[in-house]
Amino acid sequence: MAFDTSQFREFRYGWPVVLASTFGISLGMSPLPFYTIGVFAKPLAEEFGWGIDQIMFGLVPFCVVTVISAPMAGYLSDRYGVRKVALISMLTFALGMMLFSLNNGSHTLYLFLWGLLSALSAGTLPITFTKAISRWFHEKRGLALGIALVGTGIGGAVAKLIAEELINAYGWRMAYVGIGFLPLIVALPIALFAFHDVDDPKVAQRAQGLTALNQETGNTIQQYGFTFTQALRDWRLWLLGAIFLPLSFAIGGPIPNLETMMGSKGFDRGDAVLLASFLGYSVYAGRLIAGYLLDFIWAPAIACALMIMPAISMLMFAGADPSYSQMVIAIVLLGVAAGVEYDLLAYLVSRYFGVRSYARIYGALYALFGLGAGFGPAAFGAVYSNTGSYDQALYYSMWGFIICSLALLLLGRYRDEQLKAMV
Repeated sequence: MAFDTSQFREFRYGWPVVLASTFGISLGMSPLPFYTIGVFAKPLAEEFGWGIDQIMFGLVPFCVVTVISAPMAGYLSDRYGVRKVALISMLTFALGMMLFSLNNGSHTLYLFLWGLLSALSAGTLPITFTKAISRWFHEKRGLALGIALVGTGIGGAVAKLIAEELINAYGWRMAYVGIGFLPLIVALPIALFAFHDVDDPKVAQRAQGLTALNQETGNTIQQYGFTFTQALRDWRLWLLGAIFLPLSFAIGGPIPNLETMMGSKGFDRGDAVLLASFLGYSVYAGRLIAGYLLDFIWAPAIACALMIMPAISMLMFAGADPSYSQMVIAIVLLGVAAGVEYDLLAYLVSRYFGVRSYARIYGALYALFGLGAGFGPAAFGAVYSNTGSYDQALYYSMWGFIICSLALLLLGRYRDEQLKAMV
């Protein structure tokens, strides 16, 4: 691995976008609702008498609507620019989170609010932020994406703890309001200052510096690569969809159920929440490790190695009378895989399809990802409600990790020169 300082010079011009993207992703639609639903599950069950499967089923309309809202966010980002889409979506996402505080016990209203949240918030998904980064970075794109996408790990770890404290102090209704305020007081001000497309006139000086650097390294800020229609005719797009749908089910299923799963193994609520918080930190580590390695090693090989390990986690979760340390190991392996998954999807789209229609292609794949991530928690919750154990779902997920990880090796070599010719 030869160290080339010119490669790191991209950060001189693109660091504000990475900073804004890190906070935008960490306090966006991807981590906050998904990671906090397990914390809200107990007070909602106690007040309304709902089962865990009913609460987790909220993620189904959330992710079903994402099938439409994510590609739409991608289309709008390609057409109007990522800055406009992201800023507006931060405002509407905050509103969508706060609306949960108005729930009166109607399960229909609860499900509607989840669907509405997805419709209002898709512009805060990594779709918008990773497109901007993919245009600002080439040589260190993997590292830049990894840094930005640690946002989901940070948001997941911190949001769980904040939600728990707010629930204990003020109740679950005000906790939803408090979580909704986070993007308004942190992510939005930073994005207003720092999040810009590379061709935004406000950052022309930095873009000129990046252009000069690209002339030295043979790269470009032009929107090169496949159109969305061309990508639909490429077998790699369909292979990625076939991989990420079950893989997101296997990763997404256990994550919101961790607190309940730990409770079923005999851990008290405090220990369960603390154990679940390790997930966010391990996602953080997975993003950075994968992001750094992606710039040096063929991405499918890295992904296969790191994403096959949670098969061990599934066996550990299914074990009888596990120790605290065993659960930490299992959660860390799962978190690393969750971290790699986001990095991988963004990176593979840019390397195999380019950036011309990046947001639409990423949005279409993210929609499939969202389906798996939405039905996974509900399926896990249903298995637990019907059998009193998560074991059956855990064994299915174990095989999902093994098969999908190995399938990534079929993608073949990158197509950099072909893509750069498609300007």
